[in-house]
Amino acid sequence: MTAASPPGALLFDLDGTLIDSAPDLAGAANDLRALRGLPPCAYETLRPMVGSGARGMVGAAFGVRPGDAEFEPLREQFLAVYTARLLRLTRVFDAVEPVLRALESRGLPWGVVTNKAERFTRPVLAGLGLDQRAAVVISGDSTPHAKPHPAPLLEAARRLGLAPTACVYVGDDLRDVQAGRAAGMRTVAAAWGYLGGAEPIHTWGADFLIEHPAQVLKLLGLD
Repeated sequence: MTAASPPGALLFDLDGTLIDSAPDLAGAANDLRALRGLPPCAYETLRPMVGSGARGMVGAAFGVRPGDAEFEPLREQFLAVYTARLLRLTRVFDAVEPVLRALESRGLPWGVVTNKAERFTRPVLAGLGLDQRAAVVISGDSTPHAKPHPAPLLEAARRLGLAPTACVYVGDDLRDVQAGRAAGMRTVAAAWGYLGGAEPIHTWGADFLIEHPAQVLKLLGLD
């Protein structure tokens, strides 16, 4: 199955789709546990929750949720610890880099739409050499609403000078698909990502589901 027509731009979620940041986010959670005299959590327990950001990490590592008395102090401590190790182990997924080069060689713009706050997004992209390559970067605080609201994706399309329907959004979380569909974009569910801890990926309602980043080129008729 292929998309009906080549897109005007390809937009990516960041954590779990474009980059593998789980080692540092899970590492920050375990660093915080160590500071509190607790043993580490298994990486396999923490990795699926990376897409939920600090909320997911604090929830998985400490069993607390927003509204619990301990949540906000733990969240702030987690973010401080994460700031200190943003790029220690984080990398662009090996299989994603050839896709980005292929898009660039064809003159097809690509960008990032993430719920990660700008104070983390910008240094990570710069440290990985992606900041000058991305045609647009929308962080979790770039618009009044974060995903699954469509506002971040609509803003990305506006900055690119494209109709939302001309864009394709690739993400590894249900919220990515919900936001993309609400924005009128074609959506691609990335099965190599973190995928969250709830609904199976095949139930998300994405237009396409792919197991490997290179498949996106074939899907869009760009291979």
